[in-house]
Amino acid sequence: MLDDRARLLLKALVERYIADGQPVGSRTLSKASGLELSPATIRNVMSDLEELGLIVSPHTSAGRIPTARGYRLFVDTMLTAQRDPLSVGGHITAPRLAPDQPQKVISNAAHMLSSLSQFVGVVMAPRRTSVFRHIEFLRLSEKRFLVIIVSPDGDVQNRVIFTEADYTQSQLIEAANFLNSHYAGMAIEEVRERLQNEVEALRGEIATLMQAAVKVSSEAIESRDEVVISGERNLLAVSDFSSDMGNLRKLFDLFEQKAQLMRLLDVSSRAEGVRIYIGGESQVIPYQELSVVTAPYEVDGQVVGTLGVIGPMRMPYEKMIQIVDITSKLVSSALSHSK
Repeated sequence: MLDDRARLLLKALVERYIADGQPVGSRTLSKASGLELSPATIRNVMSDLEELGLIVSPHTSAGRIPTARGYRLFVDTMLTAQRDPLSVGGHITAPRLAPDQPQKVISNAAHMLSSLSQFVGVVMAPRRTSVFRHIEFLRLSEKRFLVIIVSPDGDVQNRVIFTEADYTQSQLIEAANFLNSHYAGMAIEEVRERLQNEVEALRGEIATLMQAAVKVSSEAIESRDEVVISGERNLLAVSDFSSDMGNLRKLFDLFEQKAQLMRLLDVSSRAEGVRIYIGGESQVIPYQELSVVTAPYEVDGQVVGTLGVIGPMRMPYEKMIQIVDITSKLVSSALSHSK
């Protein structure tokens, strides 16, 4: 689509705009590109790039800035990512993630991403298999009981259930003992299925209690999937956002609700390596001003989650790719060794 000269000028324009945040004029572009071209020639090429939708001229300036399409071409065909695994941007050394607790690894990773990028770090916590190791019931009041679910990794979830019938503490112990002796270590969905098949063999009221417990157990374990976010306040210092309070509010709403982020990170976890979403490309986060750089991470070779950086379209993509790639490798290593 572009000849070598146009590609060099587009690359120089994008790099200059990422560095300075100012529309790039033909004189600046001539110096930045290192090409011996007349201002008139450069203006002609810029006009061609504008017609192709790769750059645009803001109303307040004679210079040009990249469009989302221009950034996409730049990222896909013009980046030459460095391969120094210890240094990001030449000055930042990525710290180790201590594998003492999986949840701590996740929160530390989100903080590390925001600290290294100076944007927003997001990590989707590992998907958990809905398996319980141990279950207990505690009578709180009439027809109201506490279900205590212990997962294989020692995580404890509490849920309150309400039942149509009342149960004594001895009945609760009987139900818990049956579940723990017959179903511990199984996936909750399998337990639910087997309970339905075996309901005839159980006393009716106990079966009803166990089915209610299995239902809340499933909800409790599934609800642990979450997105950890760090560095939202970094966006206040980004000139691309700080001039528009309406946009900032929309972004903070996005981080607060998390549902859209979960969908984007879930989609990204099915891809290999680093993925880059520019502007509204993801269709999950429809904000033209945002770009997202993501990568999946693994536990013992199995992809279990995704992490990434969210920032303005005018972000240093080469550096972000390295930060996200390094962090995903550190998280994978820490979680695999912590088991």
